[in-house]
Amino acid sequence: MHGTVAEGFEGVRDAFARNFTERGERGAALTVHRDGRPVADLWAGTRDVDAAPGGEPWRQDTAQIVRSATKGVAAAALLLLHQRGQLDLDAPVAAYWPEYKAEGKERTLVRHVLAHRAGIPALDRPLTPAEAADPERTAAAVAAQRPFWEPGTDHGYHAHTYGWLTAELVRRVTGVPFGTWVDQEIARPLGLDLWVGLPPERARRVGRIGSTEAPVSASDGPRLRPRRGVSEAYADPGSLTRRAFAAISPVPDENDPAYRAAVLPASNGIMTARALSRFHAALIGPVDGAPPLFDPATLDLARAEASAGPDRVLVITTRFGAGFMLHGSASPLLGPGSFGHPGRGGPLGFADPQSGTAFGYVTNGLRKSVTSDARAQALVRAVRSALAS
Repeated sequence: MHGTVAEGFEGVRDAFARNFTERGERGAALTVHRDGRPVADLWAGTRDVDAAPGGEPWRQDTAQIVRSATKGVAAAALLLLHQRGQLDLDAPVAAYWPEYKAEGKERTLVRHVLAHRAGIPALDRPLTPAEAADPERTAAAVAAQRPFWEPGTDHGYHAHTYGWLTAELVRRVTGVPFGTWVDQEIARPLGLDLWVGLPPERARRVGRIGSTEAPVSASDGPRLRPRRGVSEAYADPGSLTRRAFAAISPVPDENDPAYRAAVLPASNGIMTARALSRFHAALIGPVDGAPPLFDPATLDLARAEASAGPDRVLVITTRFGAGFMLHGSASPLLGPGSFGHPGRGGPLGFADPQSGTAFGYVTNGLRKSVTSDARAQALVRAVRSALAS
């Protein structure tokens, strides 16, 4: 294991090490910021999930796909445009994107998109990986889709469509493609190794990801089985759950250079743990002398509850602010004011304004969990303990 921790955060280092000895971690990194400064910066294991022991090591600048943790970046893009007066959250989506009003969606508001209330978590005809990489094709598909419920009246996780909706809104408002806008307005100003649409020259820094099984760990207690209704929803090809996650079909190869080069703001952001944590730190406070990305009103929007209760797609209780998942049973963070986003199977990034803390965890070994991974949660508990001591 490599890296450093500040005094008082030794327990975070120990928890990170136990993920390798007890929870089957292959390669991972963790960065935690406090008041804009890193208090933990750790990495260990191999860069590639399928590497033999002693294979190429994970390095300080190794980056990985973070799956749905990318949604926090997409949410921040829309909120920053709102903060700058370029995007009205209470305006219809069609005010910026006229084609979107088709099939009864003329009353869908921008804030409905952010809070997973737009009613189009799935597509009647899924897109192939090649089609999903074409921004004009994805925009046309979601614009033509009839909603599964009246927009604004309920919520359900928009696993893939969230990215296509946010990307097109950014393009319509700014005239700049989403990946380029994020690079110019967020990544470069903050010095982040963060890409939505990986440049070819950065490909060598990204490790291979893959599915791994979670061993039973005594420290986590008995492994809980998903509720029957949840299991059935994921198993049923006709359920909204399966259809939402299968909006790209067949399932793309996330190690394919073409997939990584695509701009998919819901699912294929690539970044280091340091970038994921620093991004969230910059949402809530100054970093290296630069002012926070969010002003107080925007910060309130990000973490004010906009959707809560049974989720039509995830079939569990979820809580969302304006684009960010909020602290709750589905995704425990540091406390009630925390906001961020997990990535399916492990990655997690969030900010906690009350304690001035930001957190970024990335891994190459992805599990079956959707919102709450045991490895990430062990690290969150360790951070919570360090802050309380």
